[in-house]
Amino acid sequence: MHSGVNRAAMLVLLVGCASNTPAPGVPGNHWRTGNHVHVRGPWDAIQPSSNVDEVIDQLCPAIMKLPRAQDREYGQEYCGAIYSLGEGTYYASMPSPLGEPVPVGPAKQKKCIPPRHVVDERGRPVILGDFHSHPWSPSPMSPADRIAATQIWSIRIQFDRACTVMKLIPYLDSDERPGEVYLRKDKNWKLVGVIRPEDKRYGLVTAVGDE
Repeated sequence: MHSGVNRAAMLVLLVGCASNTPAPGVPGNHWRTGNHVHVRGPWDAIQPSSNVDEVIDQLCPAIMKLPRAQDREYGQEYCGAIYSLGEGTYYASMPSPLGEPVPVGPAKQKKCIPPRHVVDERGRPVILGDFHSHPWSPSPMSPADRIAATQIWSIRIQFDRACTVMKLIPYLDSDERPGEVYLRKDKNWKLVGVIRPEDKRYGLVTAVGDE
């Protein structure tokens, strides 16, 4: 009886370990479980801050130092998360190149999958938003970046090869409040467009002043 209990306990332990262990051949800072991407944090290239914008401003310069991050149509997108541990400080996760397969060769179809989970040994992460890069410029947020179906968190940050930074606040929990699209300029956010409630499904942006 005791041996049966021990075998059962060992099986639970092994299954638990397997579910949290990166797949063979995948770097330990990012891995997939089905369609979901897990990333570790914090990323030591990004200085934590109580001001989330200070974290956001560091992302593009750090990402552009990574392999193929600036290689345009032959480049690589990177995805990550901005999170806190509930103590008022924001961190960036390690960046992940994991995504769906794309054809080899020049194409503006590069994709990385926004993380669903952050692993930080210091505590339980609370994710504020995701970020991702585009390896060419100019490259504003694409329709796929803006549609409701691809939104996971409260904000989405995207930047291109020239470090033009954009922010989307989708407000998916509101049927009345439009989504908002911002451009980072001179350390400030400039509202450049809105996504009307009826357009959230399609990610259609109405430029500010053209409503």
